[in-house]
Amino acid sequence: METSPDEPGAVMSFFKKLRDKMFRSSDKIADGLDALVAGDDAGNSQLDAPVSTPLAKEEPAVKTAPSTPTPMPASTAQIVVDEPAAKPGILGRLIGRQPAEAKREFDDAMLESLEELLIEADMGVETALRVTANIAEGRMGKRVSAAEIKQALAAEVTRIMEPVAKPMPIYAKRPQVVLVVGVNGSGKTTTIGKLASQFKAAGKTVVIAAGDTFRAAAVEQLQIWGQRAGVPVLTAPEGSDPASLAFDAMTKAQESGADLLMIDTAGRLQNRADLMEELTKIVRVIRKKDPEAPHNTLLVLDATTGQNAINQVEIFRKLADVSGLVMTKLDGTAKGGVLVALADKFGLPIHAIGVGEQIDDLAPFDPEEFAAALVGLDK
Repeated sequence: METSPDEPGAVMSFFKKLRDKMFRSSDKIADGLDALVAGDDAGNSQLDAPVSTPLAKEEPAVKTAPSTPTPMPASTAQIVVDEPAAKPGILGRLIGRQPAEAKREFDDAMLESLEELLIEADMGVETALRVTANIAEGRMGKRVSAAEIKQALAAEVTRIMEPVAKPMPIYAKRPQVVLVVGVNGSGKTTTIGKLASQFKAAGKTVVIAAGDTFRAAAVEQLQIWGQRAGVPVLTAPEGSDPASLAFDAMTKAQESGADLLMIDTAGRLQNRADLMEELTKIVRVIRKKDPEAPHNTLLVLDATTGQNAINQVEIFRKLADVSGLVMTKLDGTAKGGVLVALADKFGLPIHAIGVGEQIDDLAPFDPEEFAAALVGLDK
């Protein structure tokens, strides 16, 4: 978002957090791709390593193919390691020659394994099939390394994500009303606090309305964030009408000339009819003050819910006119591919992502950084 630091150091710091914290599980995509090319998933591998003779001047290793290829089952990994089997000569050791990467023929078996890997990472079946088909184009029958596949995958993910990587728009309208929705436990309250703090640091005046009046913990959490940021938090007695609180908050924000009014809402999906009625009523009453409000409706999603995030987007698009997404808790899952599936399926703007509890653990969504972290590349 435009309120976050623009210094290169700050950007690199967040990317490092993204790489270090995004996927803690051992089944992350990077490890899966390494194993895929190495042949660990196939159980069989064919090493085609030429033998070199130690000479005063070592010649480069030359790959030779057998004159009569032996047919192999489609499920068998075909591996080529561009490294001499024997120890390199003295000159080779002196110049620190590095072994070349293992390569594997990109065949139908590898394509199928790649599809399965991306589906397991919650990229969704349709998106995974489309991504792998694009990667396979021009590579079928050729030997590829894990690094090459990672680069190709990162490029495909970036291509999908670039159109949706948009900061939350800031309007001249005062107050700009931001309605924040999402299921309980998604990180919605914390996200509101972080955004309010960042907007305040950018010179914006912010008012928060603790509209989830049925959860005392949500109100208390917002009050803590409000104290940290120096932002007023308007509350009402537990069980009060959220729409009435939103109306009072709108009045206060208008009277004080606040730039932003952020309204928290409940997220009790087990009773969708009540929640829809509640959200509809909030919108109806604030439109008495401003017919164009809310100007933004942000849906906060928990990355650890995986494919369930897709269901949540579908539900909240019906309950509220969702204008953008914020994805939290990417540090707690190995299945961040769901964000790619969301972008591919819905095309909703992704404003920010979070990888922790600190104020600087919420940052604008950068498609290249996300793609690099997803596949385990250094930026």
